[in-house]
Amino acid sequence: MRVGNFSRPTGNRRWFWLFLFLLIPVVVNAGTGERLAFWLSSRGVSPQLVVFLIAMVPIIELRGAVPIGNNLFNLPLWQTVLLSILGNMVPIVLILHFLERLVVWLGKFGFFRRFFDWLFARTRRRSGVIQRFEFWGLVLFVGIPLPMTGAWTGSVAAVLLGLPYWRALLGIFFGVLLAAIIVTTLSCLEWWGLVIVAVVLLLVLIRQLLFKSGVGDKKAKSDFKF
Repeated sequence: MRVGNFSRPTGNRRWFWLFLFLLIPVVVNAGTGERLAFWLSSRGVSPQLVVFLIAMVPIIELRGAVPIGNNLFNLPLWQTVLLSILGNMVPIVLILHFLERLVVWLGKFGFFRRFFDWLFARTRRRSGVIQRFEFWGLVLFVGIPLPMTGAWTGSVAAVLLGLPYWRALLGIFFGVLLAAIIVTTLSCLEWWGLVIVAVVLLLVLIRQLLFKSGVGDKKAKSDFKF
């Protein structure tokens, strides 16, 4: 249906644009990590420390640190992977230990209370796999490098869902190891790795499309029941 000179996107076209939108965090995070790496290097920080520090940054994490160490600095692969794992895990230990106390203390202030409400609501929406499978759901949530997943979000979800400290820490550690295997493999493949990421995202979108279509069909059938 046309309105003036514009037309509403069809279902396929809408999913195509959503697929491109999901690729944005991959590209943006890679660019952000590289800019941060160049900035730190220009101030005399060693490549090893750069990889370690970048792995600590939310959203970028290990998935951004491994390509930087492997492709940008050409560090030995074992160094890149080890430093990325350690850097990714350091803030997680602190988050799991102090997040509840931090929320109670900062929650007294309106700005932080609104921020934590937004953060927890967002985390609940994206942590269905953790709620369903608990430990192994946490491993998959952290380990599979998709947008809005990772160790930081997984640790917040673990605290929010009340998982025991050591169980949550072990689950996130296994997830980081899984992410290291996946990201290192993709990083070694260079441009082919990006193609594989794009294909995986496309398959995820197709699965979501088929799932929503199935739900819609069931709902339509139930509406016609008397």
